[in-house]
Amino acid sequence: MSKVRIGVDIGGTFTDISIMDAQGGIITKKVSSTPDNYARAIGEGLAAAFGENALGGADVAELLHGTTVASNAILELKGARTGLITTKGFRDVLELRLLRMPRLYDLLWEKPPTLVERSLRLEVTERVDAKGEIVTPLDEAEVEAAVDRLVAEKVEAISVCLLHSYANDTHEKRIRDIIRRRAPGMVLSISSEVLPEIKEYERTSTTVINSYVKPVVNRYLTSLGQDLKGVGITAPLLLMQSNGGLTPAEVAAEMPVHIIESGPAAGVIGARSLARRAGFDKIISFDMGGTTAKAALVEDGEVTRAEEYSVGGGIMIGSRLMSGAGYVLKVPAIDLAEVGAGGGSIIAIDAGGAPQVGPQSAGSFPGPVCYGLGGEEPTVTDANVVLGYLNPTHLAGGAVKLHADKSKAALTEKVAKPLGIEVERAAYGAHMVAAANMIRAIKAVSSERGRDPRQFALVAFGGNGPLFAAGMARALGMGSVIVPPSAGVFSAVGLLYSDVEYNLSRTYRQHTRLLDLPALVAAWQGLEDQARAKLTADGFRPDQIKLRRFAKLHYKGQAYELSVPVPDGPITEATAAQLDQAFGDEHERTYGHRAGPGEPVELVSLNLTAVGELDTLRDARGGLVASTQAPGERQAYFGPEHGWLATPVLSREHLVGRDWPGPAVIEEYDCTCVVPPGMTARLDAHGNIAIATGLGA
Repeated sequence: MSKVRIGVDIGGTFTDISIMDAQGGIITKKVSSTPDNYARAIGEGLAAAFGENALGGADVAELLHGTTVASNAILELKGARTGLITTKGFRDVLELRLLRMPRLYDLLWEKPPTLVERSLRLEVTERVDAKGEIVTPLDEAEVEAAVDRLVAEKVEAISVCLLHSYANDTHEKRIRDIIRRRAPGMVLSISSEVLPEIKEYERTSTTVINSYVKPVVNRYLTSLGQDLKGVGITAPLLLMQSNGGLTPAEVAAEMPVHIIESGPAAGVIGARSLARRAGFDKIISFDMGGTTAKAALVEDGEVTRAEEYSVGGGIMIGSRLMSGAGYVLKVPAIDLAEVGAGGGSIIAIDAGGAPQVGPQSAGSFPGPVCYGLGGEEPTVTDANVVLGYLNPTHLAGGAVKLHADKSKAALTEKVAKPLGIEVERAAYGAHMVAAANMIRAIKAVSSERGRDPRQFALVAFGGNGPLFAAGMARALGMGSVIVPPSAGVFSAVGLLYSDVEYNLSRTYRQHTRLLDLPALVAAWQGLEDQARAKLTADGFRPDQIKLRRFAKLHYKGQAYELSVPVPDGPITEATAAQLDQAFGDEHERTYGHRAGPGEPVELVSLNLTAVGELDTLRDARGGLVASTQAPGERQAYFGPEHGWLATPVLSREHLVGRDWPGPAVIEEYDCTCVVPPGMTARLDAHGNIAIATGLGA
């Protein structure tokens, strides 16, 4: 048999597997996640998929994987016991943070605990100034004493972050050598290798996180490797990074800071690929699973990326004014807004007597009440069963048996009776509250970024995304909803459309009107040489290597910068004007205004995205045949305006060659799509379900 490529995405409730053969055919498998050891679900799911499709480990060309193991270690504070060596006087940088308050008027809010306790943050005598000049030599005897003390404290990892090491890393490298000599085998991260950029807190936080999760990630990858060998897979393992690119497992093990938000990224990359094939310039991806819902923006074929983000400290809602709650990472990542609303989100009555959905989740075990595994709190999935949107007997092609009567009883007892309303109205209200929570995420990446959501199409996926998407699009005034094939496992499918990617950077501070062109050219060339060396070592040919330059700039005196693309070709006298114009345009688009032409602009850092394009098929095989079976039918509730309606239950094949007016429920192995009254569904040329809401700009 021809070699196949496999994408595996782990969620809080399900682990999704997609297998693409050499002709573009896709096989999918959905199994329950195993939170005690996520790698186990991968091995079990692959063994089941192989058995059902006459495949074996020898048929696998490569395995692509998105994982939440690193972010979970931070969220649960279960990373390695970590020490920090820093410049004298900077011991408490992690404690001081940026003095940002996520809840400005909450006097009882407490900062999350530092990942390195104070007794393990040690200072050494040394000083380098902002120009890279050594002011005070490194006291190596102090370094040796600090290393010995940390070893005695039984730390698993050590981070090194010295003042201005981005300008001169001589002292950091010397400390690295001392640690390797006095503590062989110690897990180690130095900031000049992790993040050679200005800003002490961000650099320290990022370096510490790299050390904190490195042992956890290494243990996970070791366990996963054993499970893969158990099913006969010896093919290369590539991991999804937070920026949407893949990286070899060996690189991820050394720099796990780049895979913290690995899990959500693949679906956005898949949505971008879908948009390019279907001819959409602007889309918003909407991924709703069992635990969370996530939104991201794709504009003019490019994914929107954040240069900095936080992990932990609560659910991300994407607001730049609500930062400070978590642990800062200054590495490129797909700009996601996330809310705690998924199929497993628990429905409750709050202290004021109003219905509340999430952020607490029933997860995969015990799961929603309808799973019959002991869950007692009603969830969003239970509400959708009561409303008739979900098949009342099973999910995932029968793999998950449902008990609709238990859902109805729980919603009646815990929600409808306390509110004094009928159970269907309680279920519909919970459905709408969940939708409102997720609309916040979509607004966070669109209107809060100066983009009008009415100008975008909504690409919905995840086990629950297509069920909610049409109603949410109508509330936002959006005209189109796209539901791709294999939507329920689309994050796993999205892995198949990703390339290997590295992001390199260095601080480079100059006013754009005073650019030293030879020095700037040399700096860019250094980054490009480094990128080509990395990708060549990974086995990529020169024709597979693509480089894109970016620059971070701000108006003189600003504390934060914006990233703009730098045109290909030689750096010339015209480059300064191009940077000024691009920065002014981005500043106006982001903040609604720009400074006058005389305001000086400062270049802060150079960034390079290096892509290694994989030699693989990128278009899944389509060709659906119209169904000859009559649609099913069941009663579904669409709110007080429409009440209970006899609703056709379709397969995707029923849409071949015709438009189907709502209401309708489209059932598939991995998800359910709901078409409300007043909307129309059809199949486009690529096999996507296209829902016209009748609205939009």
